[in-house]
Amino acid sequence: MQNYKNLSVWEKSHQLVLTVYKLTKNFPKEELFGVTSQLRRAATSIPSNIAEGCGKNTSSDLANFLNIALGSANESSYLILLSKDLGYIPEESYTSLEKEIESIKAMLITLISKIRNK
Repeated sequence: MQNYKNLSVWEKSHQLVLTVYKLTKNFPKEELFGVTSQLRRAATSIPSNIAEGCGKNTSSDLANFLNIALGSANESSYLILLSKDLGYIPEESYTSLEKEIESIKAMLITLISKIRNK
């Protein structure tokens, strides 16, 4: 279909994953199989589903994978909030990450709409 690396939403979500991995290195060790793992998987799912969708043959398939990426962005948003409320990340990091996730979600919604309206 198309090269996912050419999509700005993929690049932005890839950068989010790198930030999440860096940030979660400081989470408590007892969370390794809890919030740390869940947040990393949810964030990684965003660019992964964008990439997978770009490898499909139809626009409908691409839109479905972008929709899954959107769901993962919502999950990431909640897990960032939980991490803040548990005291694992400072308010400033939360605010910055939440702003990035909201931007990614808006980009995904726009892209899904464009693809479905073709």
